[in-house]
Amino acid sequence: MKSIVRSSIVWMVALLSMNISAQTITPKGEWIKPSNEGIQYVGRISFKNPDSPAFTYPGTQIIARFEGTSLKMIAKPMSGYFMAQIDKAEPFKVGFNAPADSIVTLATALPDGLHEVRLMYIIEGYERKPEFRGFLLDEGKQLADAPTLPKRKIEFIGNSITCGYGIESTNPREHFMDETENHYYTYAARTARVLQAQHIAVARSGIGIYRNYAGPKNGNENCMPNEYDYTQLYNHSEAWDFLRYTPDVVCINLGTNDTSTEPYDLKLLEAGYRNFLKKVRGYYPHAKIVYLTGTMMDGKALENVSKTLNKVVEEANKAGDKEVYRFDMTPQNGSLGIGADWHPSIWQHEKMAGELTAYLRSLMGWFD
Repeated sequence: MKSIVRSSIVWMVALLSMNISAQTITPKGEWIKPSNEGIQYVGRISFKNPDSPAFTYPGTQIIARFEGTSLKMIAKPMSGYFMAQIDKAEPFKVGFNAPADSIVTLATALPDGLHEVRLMYIIEGYERKPEFRGFLLDEGKQLADAPTLPKRKIEFIGNSITCGYGIESTNPREHFMDETENHYYTYAARTARVLQAQHIAVARSGIGIYRNYAGPKNGNENCMPNEYDYTQLYNHSEAWDFLRYTPDVVCINLGTNDTSTEPYDLKLLEAGYRNFLKKVRGYYPHAKIVYLTGTMMDGKALENVSKTLNKVVEEANKAGDKEVYRFDMTPQNGSLGIGADWHPSIWQHEKMAGELTAYLRSLMGWFD
């Protein structure tokens, strides 16, 4: 199931996939700069250059309401893949994947009126370093007032599972490709949509709580706790301002990479979980924090991680922090297919989302 492009469109929306032909920036129409107050952003985004905001994490969102019959998007060439949705039409994938790619048509021949666009960055951008550079509207048209965002907020901290690694592949022997990664279809993004919540993802394939994939037994310096404080992954020039986004609940899904290869140190794993919990709690004193497992671990690794997490959470609860929790999603067994490099399939993510949605709905009291 490579390069999924959904195409059930209410109106004549021009769906341009990752193979879209390149255009150079010679804007015709109204160029709406990213600093326009009518644009809403969700995610860890650097606004050092307000007219070319930069980001690296999947799940970053750009939302606006626009007037007119057409819409184009401008981004830095080679920025990678986004999912786009116009009004209530089916979302579709677009890409900036050639050195001259800078403008992509998102919609044409719309009824002349007010429309909404929702964009989500769906891959890991720490190598591509994507930047958003605005919209092109019909001549004389403008953005409407910024859309209202949901009040509920979730933060997901994770690894390749949360990123959506291999989710658009059905061949477990395929390796990583941007073309088959898609955060939009992950358990995280699905859960947030069903619960009508904003969400941000702080996630990187291969990252761990103390040790990254196949790293040394004594750990890696660039593990999640050491990268978490910054706006962009592997870029320590800008500390993230945690006041910009205060989640109601934080879901942490780490440990798969720490234990995926031998040898690993259980004492360092436990210390990693405990210290990261203190860090997250320091930034979010009132949030509920949920340590997750699922769904790539099994056997001894799953047993070790589960026992360690249970101990850390119980310890925190006894020390007075009653808002730390545990939840296990069902390990994959292949019955729902397998994605690239044995990652969860799109159907496995759907199952994960169903389980986590029910848990969070009950935990948070989000029943409406």
